[in-house]
Amino acid sequence: MSDLTTPSTIPFPRLRPWLAVVPLLLIVGYLVLMDNGALSQTGTFLHELLHDGRHLLGVPCH
Repeated sequence: MSDLTTPSTIPFPRLRPWLAVVPLLLIVGYLVLMDNGALSQTGTFLHELLHDGRHLLGVPCH
């Protein structure tokens, strides 16, 4: 039986890749699902790419 008062260690070497990937995925998810031109003002290509991505995922955008 394990002692519940002994603190466990967090395996940071195993978490390091996730610390880089998760913020990137959150940014991409925001751009595809929520951004309606606020950040994609760089040109029509990026806006249309994200717009088509919303349609592909079935997210209502207009």
